[in-house]
This record gives sequence, structure tokens and C-alpha cells, in this order.
Amino acid sequence: MSDVVVILNCRAGSQAAEDVSDRVSAVFRAAGIDAELMVAGDGVDVGDAAKRAIEGGATMVVAGGGDGTINAVASAVVGTDVTLGVLPLGTLNHFARDLSIPTDLEAAVRNLVDGRDATIDAGEVNGRVFINNSSLGLYPSLVHHREQQQMRLGRGKWTALFWAALLMLRRYPVLRVRIDVEGMHLTAKTPLVFIGNNEYVMSGLDIGIRERLDSGSLALYMPRLQGRFGLLRIALRALFKRGRRADDFVALRAREFTIDTTRKLVRVATDGEVRVTSTPLHYRIRAAALKVRIPVRVPVKES
Repeated sequence: MSDVVVILNCRAGSQAAEDVSDRVSAVFRAAGIDAELMVAGDGVDVGDAAKRAIEGGATMVVAGGGDGTINAVASAVVGTDVTLGVLPLGTLNHFARDLSIPTDLEAAVRNLVDGRDATIDAGEVNGRVFINNSSLGLYPSLVHHREQQQMRLGRGKWTALFWAALLMLRRYPVLRVRIDVEGMHLTAKTPLVFIGNNEYVMSGLDIGIRERLDSGSLALYMPRLQGRFGLLRIALRALFKRGRRADDFVALRAREFTIDTTRKLVRVATDGEVRVTSTPLHYRIRAAALKVRIPVRVPVKES
């Protein structure tokens, strides 16, 4: 197996997969690097493919796809000496954006060749890794109902999201949570608990960028219970860039959190993927556990 393995999350045999594969191969060949390309589509598990690449001796495993694909490869790479490479082929590309990795395909491949390795943090909840964030409450329910709209009614992603949002606003689900952090105990009623891998720049409900991913801490954000119209008011302030008031959110930073609810099972999102998980939820930071290839000028701690 090659030292560099590229896993593209595209439908095997599709024209898009062939086009991306050809362009990636061309840049690597021009740089004199023999990279093995693998199209992980049609039932091929990205995480399993990454594990096989590591077992085969790869020194860099590249994730080509959105944040979910990058999470799957990062979950295999974390805690090893293998470098995570990123080809941001998704819609939002939060992880690549926060590390200043180019979203242009050719430029992203050049970064794999010319960039440098840095060590960053990863978050973990009940053994499941996340590179961006995790949440429980409103957001996982929104994703769940959006997917139901898509599967049952055949609606497009954005139309399904709109109707799911209206449903969530009408139902306004509330969590009763107990948060244990550094010897303190906090109980609250809230529609959402959001945990970031490192601190986010926040403005209302507009979750912004992270200025660093190597601080060695998690950041927890929880909107105070203000009713559905209070939540809508916060969202509108974010939409019109009015900023957030100090009393909108509870914000905490720590290396570990334990979150318990009155429910034995809750939906938990990790980097946009939703799973039903048993409570309590134990969150921890895995400091400097992930090696990633980034542009030379990005000020993140070198590995």
C-alpha cells in the first residue's frame, strides 16, 4: 500500500468521482508522489477503509468529502502518528475553514504536498470522536425530522429543513440537564446543549469560527430557557448581526463535562451525524491527539 492513501466519499462509478480522482491524481503525480486513491461509495465504510489504510502502513490518510467524511477518517487516525489530510468536498467544510485549508481542489491537494503537520485537539463523547462539535436537544431533533421529511415525503434537503424547523419551533422540546464540571454541579432547562472542540466565536445562535484548535479544552454553550419566541428573538438578532446579550447563553470551558438528563436515551449529534446514545454523556478533550496537514502560514502548534 502507498504511503499516502486518499479516500474519496463519492458514489463509485459516478462521473463526479472519476473527475475528482483524475484531478487529485494529476496534482500528486506532478509533485512526484505516488498516492493510492480509493472511492468509498456504494456501501463502503469510510472509517473501515481508513483503518485498513493505517494497518497497511500509510503515513497519511486523506479524507475527501464533507465534515462527516473527515470525522470518519479522523476517528481512525486520532491517537496515532498517521497524518490526516483534508480535501474539503462538502457544502460547509467547517473543519477545513477553521484550519484555513483551501476549498479549491487543486489548492487543497497542493497543501497536502507543500503544507506542514500540526497537532490539534479532538473531542470525544462516550468514546465517539468529534472534530467540530457535538450537541443534544434542538439540533439533533432538527436533523432527525429533516431526514424523516426527506425519506418519507421525498423532499429536498433545504425544503425538508424548513418544515423540520417549523415543527421544532411549534413543539419546542426542552431538556432537563445536570452538568458536572470540575467539581461543580449545574442544573438547567434548555432547548440545546452545544459542545465545541475548542472555543467558538459566538453571536446569538450564529455559531462562528474557531480561532484555534489546540487550546486543550472543550467549550459548552447553552441558551437560557426563554420560550420559543425568546429563541426566535435570539436567532433574529444573529441573522441581523446584532450580536448576543450576556444573558442569552451559559458558556463554560473545561477539559471534561458529564451531562445527565431525565431520559435514559437521547439523540446526540457529532459533526452533524445523529445517533441515539445512553446517558449520562461523558465529554472529554483529547489534547494534541490528532496530526493534520495544514498550510504553512497557519499559526497552530507544530507536531
